Amino acid sequence: MDLTSAPDRPFALDDALALAAGARRIVALSPDGEVNELTPAQAKLLVRRQPPLVCHARALARRLGLDPFPAFDVLELFAFVLPATFCVPTPRGLAEALDLPIPDGLEADALVLQRAVRRLLGTLGAPGREEKSDPVAFAWEMGRAGWPWAPAVLAALGKPDGPDSGGARAGLRVWTKLKEWENEPPEPPPAHHPVEPMEARRRLAEMLSASVPGKVAEPRPQQADYASAVTAAFAPKAQADAPNVVLAEAGTGVGKTLGYLAPSTVWAEKNGGTVWISTYTRNLQHQIDAELDRLYPDPATKARKVVLRKGRENYLCVLNLEDAIRAMPMQPHLAVPVGLMARWAAATREGDLTGGDFPGWLVDLLGRGTTLALADRRGECIYSACDHYSRCFIERGIRRARKADVVIANHALVMVQAALGGGEEPTLPTRYVFDEGHHVFDAADGAFAGHLTGRETQELRRWLLGAEESGRGRARGLKRRLEDLVAGDQEAEALLDAVLMGARVLAGDGWAARLAADNPNGPLERFLLGARQQVYTRTQGTGGPYSLEADKAYPVDGLLEAAEELERALTRLSEPIEALSKRLAQRLEDEAAELDSDQRRRIDALSRSLHRRGTMTVEGWRAMLRALPAETPAQFVDWFAVERVEGRILDVGLYRHWIDPTVPFAEALAGPAHGIVVTSATLTDGTGDTAQDWQAAEDRCGASHLPRPAVRAQVPSPFDYANRTRVMVVNDVRKDDLGQVSAAYRELFMAAGGGGLGLFTAISRLRGVYDRIVDPLDAAGLPLHAQHVDPLDVSTLIDIFRGTEHACLLGTDAVRDGVDVPGRSLRLIVFDRVPWPRPDILHRARRDAFGRRRYEDMIARLRLKQAFGRLVRRADDTGVFVLLDPMMPSRLFGAFPEGVEVKRVGLKEAVETTGEFLRGW
Repeated sequence: MDLTSAPDRPFALDDALALAAGARRIVALSPDGEVNELTPAQAKLLVRRQPPLVCHARALARRLGLDPFPAFDVLELFAFVLPATFCVPTPRGLAEALDLPIPDGLEADALVLQRAVRRLLGTLGAPGREEKSDPVAFAWEMGRAGWPWAPAVLAALGKPDGPDSGGARAGLRVWTKLKEWENEPPEPPPAHHPVEPMEARRRLAEMLSASVPGKVAEPRPQQADYASAVTAAFAPKAQADAPNVVLAEAGTGVGKTLGYLAPSTVWAEKNGGTVWISTYTRNLQHQIDAELDRLYPDPATKARKVVLRKGRENYLCVLNLEDAIRAMPMQPHLAVPVGLMARWAAATREGDLTGGDFPGWLVDLLGRGTTLALADRRGECIYSACDHYSRCFIERGIRRARKADVVIANHALVMVQAALGGGEEPTLPTRYVFDEGHHVFDAADGAFAGHLTGRETQELRRWLLGAEESGRGRARGLKRRLEDLVAGDQEAEALLDAVLMGARVLAGDGWAARLAADNPNGPLERFLLGARQQVYTRTQGTGGPYSLEADKAYPVDGLLEAAEELERALTRLSEPIEALSKRLAQRLEDEAAELDSDQRRRIDALSRSLHRRGTMTVEGWRAMLRALPAETPAQFVDWFAVERVEGRILDVGLYRHWIDPTVPFAEALAGPAHGIVVTSATLTDGTGDTAQDWQAAEDRCGASHLPRPAVRAQVPSPFDYANRTRVMVVNDVRKDDLGQVSAAYRELFMAAGGGGLGLFTAISRLRGVYDRIVDPLDAAGLPLHAQHVDPLDVSTLIDIFRGTEHACLLGTDAVRDGVDVPGRSLRLIVFDRVPWPRPDILHRARRDAFGRRRYEDMIARLRLKQAFGRLVRRADDTGVFVLLDPMMPSRLFGAFPEGVEVKRVGLKEAVETTGEFLRGW
């Protein structure tokens, strides 16, 4: 194979060499079957002279140290031919998705790429194939922009010369084919019939007996007991402001998802109401959705009964998509990514850009600007004034949720709704199940906090004023959303003008650059400059890469004066916002006979959003500013911070958090909620004192702040942890010596033969270990993947890890909380050190409030529990858990299941034990 001579004709797909690369080896496969192993230098030369056939061209470019290069990326072809279809972005993943032989080794990987191309082009040209969008029109437009796949795609479609005259532009209008929703009358309130334990058991048996492809389930006594216990939350409410609360800890393997879905679906059917299931991670949302296939095997029925909900920023905005498609002829460099996104938009079920049927790897392949940036953004939506309102994915989901039996949401959305008294909805749900309940505290912490910072004030300014410079976005602002509704109403028009004038105090574009130049503009930026000075004066490491923070006490010169000036300026914004909100609400009464339904909905939504997003936010900031010269109210903690990522300043400002954020959470839900289930495999603490362990659970989820005592239920795991797991604390590796830590990871991963998950408490340590062990692991045939190193989202990395028995994965908190990898693919977990809470100002306040060492130990045990819980997901799983921290205190051993012996050993013994134990199974 000659890698140096230039081709004597334009390069085509038929000439492309298939490239497959590991950390050390690169293999090239010619179209006629010749295999060559290349050095990195040869591979660089090859990709410069001829577009290769690859899987994930950008990842290969980064591995070779090159800028992106032209290539036949099979993932692009897959996304075009099979939009909204799951695929792990590896040759093995392509083989599994296309039902091809599973490859083993780089040579086989390269062969899979060639086979995948033939399979995909054959699928595209299959007679009678149903398409949701016009592939000819998009391939033609993408081809005009230089997409290398276009000639082969058009040939497979039987249209090598492109679409018929006039057909190209019409074929691009995918929004015209999206299904429209229609307004329906509001739902009546649900009834209050209880769910009896036997009803839940019968529904559970029904779901377990259902035949679902790829899913096997068997009856478990523990699961039925759990389902019975949960029914207490579905009893009628006995007194005002006192919901029925069940705290249910179900050990791994009990099957808690089906356990709570059984009574939830029974209650919804009996009472004509909706149960909201809330999770912390998006992955679990989609797992719960998949489990409901057992009860609703018909897709049409399930679409009516089950709805996934996330925040608006997670969904594709159809108007953004239209703008991008219309810009394709003027911006040909965007034609390929926009074309692939349009193909997905026509095929997607929910329009969800952060999960579901959207391939996460498309973000890295195409760039954030043409993928995630097409989502709805705060300040852009014009609601019913939009031409696509009746096709909007977000509005469709909101309306479907009102009639669904089960809504699967996430903690962030539920908390925001609770904080705002309903959010997008006029009323809050009455029945909740909080899965991953150990994260309720953290989710509430984010929802009920106040941040008076540059980025937060800039977001509010954008929501009020819209895009202030041409070419910087299409945000319409408040005037664009309101002008037709207030036309002729002189009072409302004057208030609107006052709001727009007052909003100019908020941070505008370029605020960070002005602060960096010590050239603030206006009272807000002068306050932010003082906040930065307070932080830099009171801390060390101002030139380092990490975020910094400082107490608000003893403010530097000029800071209090800047705060007073800003507080007065914010008054001039808050007062007209609230007055305008009330004026709009009054119109609903004064003009009841004149307003049509659409106008009423718009006016009501704008009135509520002005109060919630405007008044409540600005008044919270004013309260923080007024408290600066005095003591912070006892329930809060205030501090200044400069947020940085790798030395780059992201935000500056004043922060306020509740010391116990479950207090406002409990207050927000106590009135509307009738029943709440909080469940997790790690709900209680592990001190050994049962009363104390349950009290910790109640404190972390807010149950201790409700008037009615919670029902406690605990169902142990059926797994034989004592015999199927080993736990070791290595006592002769210095955790502050990254060389020793890296060597320990390397030897443990190799002893296990792969299947290793490395967990880290700091990103810098993760990257340092990765750099030291990637080559030796690759030489041993163990691929290594890493969060914060590989350019892929966490869920995609986990998918890759799950699909390969010999791969290893390094990650931080998101991986610890999101991994669900049953079987041999995960058989070893190595934690770099005890996961103590970060010693910041907020933690200091909570430690003092909640019992110092008791509080810190509880958090560390919870994190260790969560990490260990990733190890065994099925009864036949086995695994080893290793902690590389000789300072691990014995009082934290309660994080591990009863009967599991924790041994303190040297690294040599840990490596030997790992290899011997895992080989024995």
